[in-house]
Amino acid sequence: MTPAKVHEVNILDIIIPKAGAFYVMDRGYIDFARLYTLHLSNSFFVIRAKSNINFKRIYSHPIDRTTGVLCDQTISLTGFYPSKGYPDKLRQIKYHYLQRDMHLVFITNNFRLQTLLITKIFKERWQIELFFKWIKQHLRIKSFYGTKQNAVKKQIWIAISVYLLVIIAKKRLNINLSLYTFLQILSISIFKKSSILELANAINYRFKTDNPDNQLNLFNL
Repeated sequence: MTPAKVHEVNILDIIIPKAGAFYVMDRGYIDFARLYTLHLSNSFFVIRAKSNINFKRIYSHPIDRTTGVLCDQTISLTGFYPSKGYPDKLRQIKYHYLQRDMHLVFITNNFRLQTLLITKIFKERWQIELFFKWIKQHLRIKSFYGTKQNAVKKQIWIAISVYLLVIIAKKRLNINLSLYTFLQILSISIFKKSSILELANAINYRFKTDNPDNQLNLFNL
């Protein structure tokens, strides 16, 4: 965890590479000299490529286009600084992500794994994005009360703990409400001296109405 002013690529200088480990990164981490350090440590990386990378194709490997893979190539960098930073060969894979109609390009130093498996390894990185999305949607952390590392960690852990306690209470009390609605009820009833069951079963929280229209009637016709 670092301040926002620290560029994410600098994290590659902090981690200690482990032989045989895979490091899966987005385009913000492209620095070929640092990636070459991972390579020399017998580590593997899978990273999205930038569109302005200059390279020459050395060999095209056979592929199965029905899997979404468009090409699997052995390449070498031709740009002055990139080729100095990473003088060895690289593997470039182009993949068509059908669900979003996107063309993704990956670069890796692993030449043994199957092409489709490389794309699946990168897909696992999306779990990180989903985790941050989950935090924003469920933990209701709109702003941080403190900006120091310890304060941020404490607020996140407290929010997670409260979230889990609410889930446990909902399950044990057999409350037939959505988790979102249940959290809304608790948030506006925090100072009420009532049991959780009374709050969950209160008639005021039932969203039934005789007029389901969202728009008001201008004339009584």
